[in-house]
Amino acid sequence: MAVEGGMKCVKFLLYVLLLAFCACAVGLIAIGVAVQVVLNQTITHETTPGSLLPVVIIAVGAFLFLVAFVGCCGACKENYCLMITFAVLLSLIMLVEVAVAIAGYVFRDKVESEFNKNFRQQMQNYLKDNNTALVLDGLQKEFECCGANNYTDWENITGMAKDRVPDSCCINITVGCGTDFKKSTIHTQGCVESIGVWLRKKILLVAAAALGIAFVEVLGIIFSCCLVKSIRSGYEVM
Repeated sequence: MAVEGGMKCVKFLLYVLLLAFCACAVGLIAIGVAVQVVLNQTITHETTPGSLLPVVIIAVGAFLFLVAFVGCCGACKENYCLMITFAVLLSLIMLVEVAVAIAGYVFRDKVESEFNKNFRQQMQNYLKDNNTALVLDGLQKEFECCGANNYTDWENITGMAKDRVPDSCCINITVGCGTDFKKSTIHTQGCVESIGVWLRKKILLVAAAALGIAFVEVLGIIFSCCLVKSIRSGYEVM
C-alpha cells in the first residue's frame, strides 16, 4: 500500500511537471520563431552560427513537446521502459540547451557583426526592392533609428541624395519629410545600436526563462526516476 500511495503521489507531481514541459516547449518554439523572424528581416539566408541558433531553439522546443508526450504515456501506463526513455531524453535536452546557451554566448559578437554587415547590404537595395524598403522602414520606425551606425550611412547609398534619408527616419513621419531634412527632425542613432540595446534588455528575461525551464527539467528527471523506482519496487513485490 505504501508503494502504491507513493507511486500515485509521484505520478501526480509528474503530471503537473509534464504540463509545465508543454508550456516550456511552446515558449521555446515561440522564442525561436520570433528570433528567426528578426534575423530573416535583417540577415541574408546564408548558413552561419548566428542564423542556426533559432532553428536549434525551435527544434529543442518541438522535441521537448514530444518527450513530454512520451513521459505522459509512461506515467499513465506505469511503463518502466517509457519512463527510462523519458528520463534519458530529458537529460539529452538539457545538454543541448546548455550547448545552445554556450554557443549563443560564444557567437554573440559574430551575430552582431552579421547583423551590421547585412543591414548595410539591405540598405543598398532600399531603392531597388520594395520589400526591402518596407522591412527597413518598419525597423527604423519601430526602433526609432536611422541607418546602420547613424543617419549618415544613407549618404553612401547609390541614388540617395546627400540631403535625403528615408521618411521612416523622421521623428514625425510625413511624406517627403526625409528630403532636405534637419538633424533635429530625424532620429540620428543607428539601428544596429538601437536593436542591440533592445536585445540586451530582453536577455535577462530570456535568462530567467531558461533557468526556470532548466529547473522544471531537473525536477522532471528526479520525479521520473522516483516513478521508475516505484514501478520496480511494485514488480519486486509481485
